[in-house]
Amino acid sequence: MGVKIPELVCPAGNLPALKMAIDHGADTVYMGLKDATNARNFAGLNFDSKSAVEGITYAHRHGRKVLMAINTYAQAGEVRRWQQAVDTAAEIGVDAVILADFGLLNYAHKTHPQLALHMSVQGSATNYEAINLAQELFGIRRVVLPRVLTLPQVEQVIKHTSVEIEVFGFGSLCVMVEGRCLLSSYVTGESPNTFGVCSPAKYVRWEQQAARMNARLNNILIDQYAADEPAGYPTLCKGRFQVNDETYYALEEPTSLNVLEILPQLLAMGVAAIKVEGRQRSPAYTAQVTKVLRQALDLAVQCPESFTVLPQWQQALAKVSEGQQVTLGAYNRPWK
Repeated sequence: MGVKIPELVCPAGNLPALKMAIDHGADTVYMGLKDATNARNFAGLNFDSKSAVEGITYAHRHGRKVLMAINTYAQAGEVRRWQQAVDTAAEIGVDAVILADFGLLNYAHKTHPQLALHMSVQGSATNYEAINLAQELFGIRRVVLPRVLTLPQVEQVIKHTSVEIEVFGFGSLCVMVEGRCLLSSYVTGESPNTFGVCSPAKYVRWEQQAARMNARLNNILIDQYAADEPAGYPTLCKGRFQVNDETYYALEEPTSLNVLEILPQLLAMGVAAIKVEGRQRSPAYTAQVTKVLRQALDLAVQCPESFTVLPQWQQALAKVSEGQQVTLGAYNRPWK
């Protein structure tokens, strides 16, 4: 005992998902506005000011926190749009904003000194020197680490900074270092780091044929699905391509990160928060993952030495995982 339980930070792609996360045990939820200032700018998702206020009120009534992701990079000639998003976050009473752009961090720090600042995973801060610099310049309180570090590397970062460290615990993985993806912009001309989505909906096309479904991004064939095969949203990194007469996931096979088995190690090294990816997923996904992670975290804190992953947890998560397999990702590199 004596180990501090990390915050469970869960996705809120819309108001129903926010309520599901709160009702199933999230300590904190994160949301974004209905525009390009957040990196999950999908049609039909996210919050306007009215729904954001309703969500914040609901969370605070239950003693939980709300973070707002303003985690894309401000564009030349449109900087005021991103600054206004920060202003909105401060006005409606979020507990912190999640920012990647150093210019926005500087604006938020100077304009809203009472507003807690978190550095987004899109900021690509992978070492304590970068984190401590952001703390010195902007007073950041927390950083979300990119999913490229091993457990020893995460521990090294924690030992050398007073900034809270948040790590990903479940959800879709990215083959790129977060904040540095060029694949989508190569095909569509719109980078996810500046326009908010890996595959903008306006470029996505589905072609239903007799025996298969074709998925295209900006008229480029990304994947083909059999009639009885679940069809995923077409992103370039997770497409199947023909290489040397073989067709397979040439860049990245759809796989979900799942850290249940290493929760005791994460607790012991002192991570401040464990984050669930998936604002683009359904409220049912949010409810299921939040419920399992809540139970697992609580048990890991109570019984760290005897903690084991329960089969029913894995079965529940398998139903909402991306792809057919799970991984510890970069956290586990036995060959290093």
